[in-house]
Amino acid sequence: MASFQKVPANNKQGYKWICIMDGPPDPVTGKRNQISRRGDTKKEAEERAKNAIDALHKGLDLRKAKNLTFEDVSREWLKTYSKRKVKIATVVRRQKDIDLLLKRIAKVNIRKFSHKQYQNIINELDDEEYARNTIAAIHTTTNMIMKYAIKNNIIVDNPCSDVVIPEKKLTVEEIENTTIEDKYFEKNELSDFLSAVIRYGLPMDKERFYLLAFSGMRPGELCALKWSDLNFETNEIRITKTLYNPNNNMKKYMLTPPKTKGSIRTFNLDEKVMKLLAKHREKQKKSIKEFKGLYGKEYHDENFVFCHANGYPFLQINVLNRMKRILRLASIKKSATPHIFRHTHISMLAEAEVDLKTVMRRVGHDDPKTTLKIYTHVTDKMKKDANEKIRSHFADLLNFKL
Repeated sequence: MASFQKVPANNKQGYKWICIMDGPPDPVTGKRNQISRRGDTKKEAEERAKNAIDALHKGLDLRKAKNLTFEDVSREWLKTYSKRKVKIATVVRRQKDIDLLLKRIAKVNIRKFSHKQYQNIINELDDEEYARNTIAAIHTTTNMIMKYAIKNNIIVDNPCSDVVIPEKKLTVEEIENTTIEDKYFEKNELSDFLSAVIRYGLPMDKERFYLLAFSGMRPGELCALKWSDLNFETNEIRITKTLYNPNNNMKKYMLTPPKTKGSIRTFNLDEKVMKLLAKHREKQKKSIKEFKGLYGKEYHDENFVFCHANGYPFLQINVLNRMKRILRLASIKKSATPHIFRHTHISMLAEAEVDLKTVMRRVGHDDPKTTLKIYTHVTDKMKKDANEKIRSHFADLLNFKL
């Protein structure tokens, strides 16, 4: 039953109504819990009291949620999320997603954030030509924040449910000009690139690019490589870490676990490439004595395979810039980043008739879709080439009348 009280108020009619109703008892003490709400009319006050009681039955604390903004809840969620077994790089990416959202809805009450509001934000991001992957990542982050709010009895419904992520429509030109071959270097292109490295390469270019091509490792794994990861007796390399440095400051790097569990791996490397690295190690040992004397305590003695004169590791951006330089000097017209060597290595293994399972294990199972596409494309091409070779070699035997 509801009871009502008429109280003075600063409105047109000069009074308001207070509705008092029994809510669910206190969960700890079991004592009676009365809920009161105000309204300009009896009906409005009663409706507000009923809504408050319904929320309490669902476990919501509307008074607590009343002043919570999207910013409050997102910060609270990120603090908890960062305690999980997630990479620092992933936490930083989630933070960037949140920062982008905060520009639009920082002070919006979490309970009043609607599905329509959120869909409009997603549409705006698409209109501003954010990449679909970026929009999808922001959506994932927002969805996790809203699920956290539901679990913590702040909201009832998830405004992210059934939101449409815009699909980019490819033009006819894009469809016709984008091929699987763009994802890796053909044998002649790799030969041209490595020839340009030998001819025009700067110190450590030869070692780095041969290692990338013949190992399929990620650029971050290359930069994180230490001499203790190389076994010159067995010609093996062990991958246990990747270098993380979002601000491209060589002194502010972090070594983090690789992308996935499958990325932790040990594999054999061609003996000649290992000898190239061994030669690089000997040169490095001689220069370290000189540089330690020059830098003193400032020398960063962490045993990196590829490092600056002060011992700090080269970053992914350094490898990218060196590669751009070589591409300008080579005859290759294909647009490429150091990641292309990963796909190139997959194509090399496929051409060498290495089975797919071994290929995936060797490269640390990066993108199974891309890996499978490249592997299948190369092996299918080999089958066609095989037929051509048979036709050419045994042309005399095929020279019969039908």
